[in-house]
Amino acid sequence: MPTQTPRRTAGASTGRDLPHPEPEEIRLEDVLHALADPMRLCVVRALATAEDGATCSEVELPVSPSTSTHHFRVLREAGVIHQCYRGTAKLNSLRREDLDALFPGLLQAVLAADARRS
Repeated sequence: MPTQTPRRTAGASTGRDLPHPEPEEIRLEDVLHALADPMRLCVVRALATAEDGATCSEVELPVSPSTSTHHFRVLREAGVIHQCYRGTAKLNSLRREDLDALFPGLLQAVLAADARRS
């Protein structure tokens, strides 16, 4: 079970801010746990090719909406993705710079291994 750390949200609180870990709070075991699930890996793969991010509905997963929401939340709380509201939709993007700074080559290696497997 991944270690849970307190999550903070940068910036002013609008009631629609989503909690994200600060870069120094991102833990390797949380990231690996998040990336180990095939559905979450599918989300990461989709976001890796989305130049300006993607809304949750743009990332098609073969699961119920509530299960999809769970997968996005796990990725956000682990520090793998960033989510922000754009109207009523959540825009998702990879925290590539943070992950590459903390764990050089990890994200690229995971995506390359996934591509070889597919």
